[in-house]
Amino acid sequence: LAVTTQMPTEMGGGNGKVAIIDSEGTFRPSRLVPIAQRFGLDPEAVLENVLHARPYTSEHQHLLIMALAAKMVEEPFKLIVVDSITALFRTDYSGRGELAERQQRLMGTLSKLTKLAEEFNCAVFLTNQVIADPGGGAMFVQDPKKPAGGHVLAHMCTTRLFFRKGKAEQRLVKIIDSPDRAEAEASFAITEGGVNEYSG
Repeated sequence: LAVTTQMPTEMGGGNGKVAIIDSEGTFRPSRLVPIAQRFGLDPEAVLENVLHARPYTSEHQHLLIMALAAKMVEEPFKLIVVDSITALFRTDYSGRGELAERQQRLMGTLSKLTKLAEEFNCAVFLTNQVIADPGGGAMFVQDPKKPAGGHVLAHMCTTRLFFRKGKAEQRLVKIIDSPDRAEAEASFAITEGGVNEYSG
């Protein structure tokens, strides 16, 4: 996404810059080089058009989003990625005693991202963590997991996808909720050149 967003609109891109707020510290700029080459783009130019920041607290993450809002007035950003939206909230607010405050602060951050998306006509892509749900549902469910962030996150997202590992290099994505897409599942592979069709 960080590469294809920069492609011209006639090639299916967004013709804009990308902001990545990386709360888990997993972003690697070197991964963009072979992906840029795959699409015939200059890797140096692609890297220059990616703004990357690493927050260390949920408050820091919110401040970075506010600073990004000021930058978006000057430059054409078309994608904001937050990886992961809930990680720092889960660290900063632990236990049931702080749950209400955590959800309220998470709502504030999500509300700001929604306003940025609408004001600047850009996409917002959030990753999330899953948590075990030992008491949530059927006894015979093999791997009961639910997304962190609860109903606040579920209601603030337009389209929700669930990703999981399949066999070998296969990855699966399922549409969980969307206003204009039916529930469906597809497989893909992550290769040196980015996301490709899975041919297993």
